[in-house]
Amino acid sequence: MNKADLSGVAPFVENHWEADALTTLSEFVAIPCLSPDFDHEWVSNGRIDQAAELLRSWAARRQLAGCSAEVVRLPGRTPCVLVDVAATPGEPPETALVYGHLDKQPPLGAWREGFEPFRAVRVGDLLYGRGTSDDGYALFAALGALEALEAAGVPHGRVLVLIEAAEESGSTDLEAYLDALAGRIGPLALVVSLDSGCATYDRLWITTSLRGTVNAILQVRVMTEGIHSGMAGGVVPSSFRVMRQLLDRLEDATSSRVLVPGCDVEIPPRRLHEIEEVAAEFGDGAVGQFPLLPGVELEGDDAPTRLGRLTWRAALEVTGAAGFPAIEAAGNVLRPSSTLKLSLRTPPTADALAVAEALRAALTSDPPSGADVSVRIEQASSGWDAPELPAWLTTAIGDASRGCFGKAPRSFGLGGSIPFVTSLAHRYPAAQFVTTGVLGPGSNAHVPDECLHIPAAKAVTSCTAHLLAALAAHGRGAARP
Repeated sequence: MNKADLSGVAPFVENHWEADALTTLSEFVAIPCLSPDFDHEWVSNGRIDQAAELLRSWAARRQLAGCSAEVVRLPGRTPCVLVDVAATPGEPPETALVYGHLDKQPPLGAWREGFEPFRAVRVGDLLYGRGTSDDGYALFAALGALEALEAAGVPHGRVLVLIEAAEESGSTDLEAYLDALAGRIGPLALVVSLDSGCATYDRLWITTSLRGTVNAILQVRVMTEGIHSGMAGGVVPSSFRVMRQLLDRLEDATSSRVLVPGCDVEIPPRRLHEIEEVAAEFGDGAVGQFPLLPGVELEGDDAPTRLGRLTWRAALEVTGAAGFPAIEAAGNVLRPSSTLKLSLRTPPTADALAVAEALRAALTSDPPSGADVSVRIEQASSGWDAPELPAWLTTAIGDASRGCFGKAPRSFGLGGSIPFVTSLAHRYPAAQFVTTGVLGPGSNAHVPDECLHIPAAKAVTSCTAHLLAALAAHGRGAARP
């Protein structure tokens, strides 16, 4: 496979970001386009539509041959932005799809002085603001990569860019759009997701596995109304005590081992080797940086164990509660009910639907003290374990990382979920997947002070150009008699 001259890509990408993309990305930051789970008035306030139109209009101004950009809408669904860039004339028909999302998490706490969630602030190499790294940069990276190729005279195949608007709500509208657009999308040769993470900013990181997610609402009711705790405490069962007993059915409180059937899977040998290699080079740096209080210890005995727990072991968290008055309003009352929102991260190869039903059964069978226990499953999305990459793509990833970062790439599992990857992997089993991103140390996705590491975004843009060029070159080689 002859390698194209990509020496002009990096300078073009540098100017693309500094002279154009960062300005519009800053405008995007200013739009509080929260995901539907966090903004039930998204239809009436029009913020998601505003963000979609901003991205569409920017895409429509690109100097790309055969480029169309539109906002696609289905009744009752959040919109998506679809950009379709035709192949360089004479190139094979292989299609690549690049993915991102435009919906945002809420501020989720106070941002530090001088920073606000919906006001872009640049400090050196960092651009602060909600939606910068997760994952507003994606459209600018995808189309910047294509513009760089065309400016350098490097051919590419057809490329679709799909930006959805409900990823932070579990991609609830994604399947409907994939169904509606199936004919237009056609067969896919390569899928590039730009919504993932990196352990460092000095190389290209490829995500090889993703954990799944089961989200559930657990409610325990013992009375129709509250009553003075002095009149009932010790006789009427506490809904919170019942809740504690139920949680013990899901998790060993001492070891944090999840007890739900279906969550105990074997880590594949190739992933164990990957974990050991990354841990040997980066130590706990590959696990992540956490704002721990003094004296708080990480779980797991060493870096390999912690990295394995983060990427291949189930983990339970309580992410919300209801039925509890604010502390300043709390009296001596035995409350009638307690409600918790549970988030269970499942191993990449676990069947999330089966785990969800096992969780429901564990919580509702033989309820303690005869309490009324209900479970509502909000989401059950399985994870993903990447298949082995073909030689041409492995070579392309290595060339891209060395050429754009100056270092060899690394691969590792991610503890989070990207429903898009799982959905596309099922729909397009013949497609190759490259899952990467800029959610690295200090990027603060989902929490205050989210920021984009600008040099990493530029390098990932250039790497995307390398991968798209490599796909075209591979297609030309495969087409030879």
